[in-house]
Amino acid sequence: MTDDGRTARTGALTARPAGAHALLVELPDAERTAAFHAEVLRRRAAGTLPPVEEIVPGARTVLLDGVPDPEALARRVADWEVPPVTDDTGDAVEIPVRYDGPDLADVAAMWGVGPDEVGALHGSHTYRVAFCGFAPGFGYLTGLPPRLHVPRRSTPRTRVPAGAVALAGPYSAVYPRATPGGWQLIGTMPDPRPLWDPARERAALLTPGARVRFVTAGGSTAGTATGGTASAGTGPEAGA
Repeated sequence: MTDDGRTARTGALTARPAGAHALLVELPDAERTAAFHAEVLRRRAAGTLPPVEEIVPGARTVLLDGVPDPEALARRVADWEVPPVTDDTGDAVEIPVRYDGPDLADVAAMWGVGPDEVGALHGSHTYRVAFCGFAPGFGYLTGLPPRLHVPRRSTPRTRVPAGAVALAGPYSAVYPRATPGGWQLIGTMPDPRPLWDPARERAALLTPGARVRFVTAGGSTAGTATGGTASAGTGPEAGA
């Protein structure tokens, strides 16, 4: 189970101390990373997780920070039985979208459908926030089936507007602010301000583990994000 007294390994994960008070758990793929993250949250909610101050998921890792004894926790997590993530029926954050992006036709061609069919396909799936990064409020959403994965643009844009709904590899995302970016842009969230609101108790609307659905916005509707307890009125690789 251990190869150096500090690192715990099983067929599904490698857990090693990261500094004096953190544990880095590495998983082989996004699905098992999501499942391990969900199990950590479940154990914390049930009161069976040893003291951990912060839980930070990544594309293939979960960092447990503020751990009194990382080596002991490494041995414990190596013995966990981690079930696959199930698509529960809890509340989902709803993101309104106008499917009017400049790469809509290119994505439609890669999907083998007409541009007017992209929105229905994209919106037919339930997504989950795998991890956050790149910019405050930027969530990497998994849930697209492999046949709908698309590559990043060969030439990134110097400016992607706030609210752009985008695809790259296995991920969907919404840009919370204007930044450079190389993802395929298929639509627009009419009002992206709820994605990141520093005045709100939880500044990010999209947090790891949250379920997300994209819904078509009316042509004249301003559109705000709703669902769960987060709304506009309440307190492929990394990069985009």
